[in-house]
Amino acid sequence: MIAGDLVSAAALASLPLAAAVGSLSLLQLMVVAAVQGAAGVLHDAAAISLLPSLVDRSLIQRSNSRIGALFAVAATTGSNLGAALTALLGPARALLGDVLSYLISAWCTARIRVPEGPRPPAAGRRLHTEIGEGLRYVHRDHRLRTLTLVNATTSAALALLNTLWALYLLRSLAMSATTFGVVLGLGALGAAAGALAAPPLAARYGPGPMMLAALAITPLTQIPLLLASPGLAWEFAIGGALFLQLACAAAAGTTQRSIRQVVTADGMQARMQAVSTWLTAGARPVAALLAGGLGTWIGVRPTLIVGTCLLVVPLVILYRSPLRSLLHMPGAPAAPPPSAGTRAQPAPSPAGPTVPRRGPAGDVRHDRASGGGP
Repeated sequence: MIAGDLVSAAALASLPLAAAVGSLSLLQLMVVAAVQGAAGVLHDAAAISLLPSLVDRSLIQRSNSRIGALFAVAATTGSNLGAALTALLGPARALLGDVLSYLISAWCTARIRVPEGPRPPAAGRRLHTEIGEGLRYVHRDHRLRTLTLVNATTSAALALLNTLWALYLLRSLAMSATTFGVVLGLGALGAAAGALAAPPLAARYGPGPMMLAALAITPLTQIPLLLASPGLAWEFAIGGALFLQLACAAAAGTTQRSIRQVVTADGMQARMQAVSTWLTAGARPVAALLAGGLGTWIGVRPTLIVGTCLLVVPLVILYRSPLRSLLHMPGAPAAPPPSAGTRAQPAPSPAGPTVPRRGPAGDVRHDRASGGGP
């Protein structure tokens, strides 16, 4: 996580430096975007994998819920702050604020203290072997396999929609920049509300039915956008629909992430999460390219209809799975397979690692949105 932050900070810092000497180019922007994207994927996969070692498994869902709500608020705050810095300092120098944020993140991460178990010697590990173990581990467990596919297909559908969504609102519906910002703010509030509401909703109706209902509502929230014409009434309708869409995405996203973390053994958390991150992050650029091609070929609005239809795919995947009737959060994690050349270790207890913490357990406080992220 620290390495990912420092690499991102260094890559972004090169842009204002290049602009200052007059050598900034499109090629450099593309390279920095690729480096930062790769570093961000590694950081996020590691950060999500770290959570189960910081809290008891019984608190994972509440932790993901609160982190998801904070992420939604931070995304909106960061966008507004970025716009202000751009107006004040210019686009290139405004990136120094982003550099500072990565350095603060690295400093905060360095302050995390959590006991980590012994690791096999580096010489005895092979990257391709561990990647294969992660893929097999996810594929063998129907819960992990189903939720990973749900996450990846949702991410692909939203990436296709997001590629053309702003263009459609600003050009086809003639929405002003101010109104567009208000609509995005409503979406962020919806994501925060959905993340916070996920634990009580899952406790009342069951994680499976709650996720199924959220995935069923999500395609319906696209209807106002597809039917809209320029006008204030439709702008209100689109803002309300985005609030509901991101609330559903966040509720389902934080819940599926929590289930995956709970059922995964401690030694496989990083590899399980890497598989999910690889599929979700890999689907986004493909979906964006598809959106550009379809938008050019059949038009923006028909492409948005295609994206809306794709939002039904994760619903079908979950509906065809036994998880649709899951009424309680799972308990014991799946045992990891032994690595080649190593002896199998005893499976960890269902309660997970015991981490010292202050106060009672009850005091422990987790894009268009990703629904809680990968």
